[in-house]
Amino acid sequence: MKSRIKEFDQHLWHDIEDEEKAEEYLDECLPIIGEVIMYFNGLESALNSVLCEWFTDRTDSTGLVVMGSMAYSSKVDLFKRLCDDFHWGMRASTVGYQNIITNLNESSRLRNMVAHANWESMDEEGYTFVKLKISRQGLKQEYIQFTRESLIRIVELIISTRHELYDFWENRNDLLYGRV
Repeated sequence: MKSRIKEFDQHLWHDIEDEEKAEEYLDECLPIIGEVIMYFNGLESALNSVLCEWFTDRTDSTGLVVMGSMAYSSKVDLFKRLCDDFHWGMRASTVGYQNIITNLNESSRLRNMVAHANWESMDEEGYTFVKLKISRQGLKQEYIQFTRESLIRIVELIISTRHELYDFWENRNDLLYGRV
């Protein structure tokens, strides 16, 4: 995905030259934006299940109490700490562990960009306002170019991360119960 930075000028606004073309582009991408949100929610649910089972396989209630109202990033951090402790205790590591942590975090970063983008500010090239950057160099407006293809790649990353998480969990249990 390409990005553009634009100087902030007195008011936060977004210059859209061809609104009809931008609307057409959005109509094409809107279903995929929904898929990003839907599949990410499924990924978070899968992570919740893994964490709950980590505490006990008899009930999810213990894990749900521990996680309470944790944000997704806190759940990933908890998952990472539990994995690190498990690997240290077993004196072994599961295949692809670091990649899963990276992909869990990247899925969240990309989902947040999609979910919090100002889609009404999309221009005819698919550049969409995502955030205002504040630094010593002043205020800058950041735009990301979401294409149909880049949105599909985000969906694919989220789905493959969910599969990797389940594969990791099976490998972890094989290691734990001596089935390796």
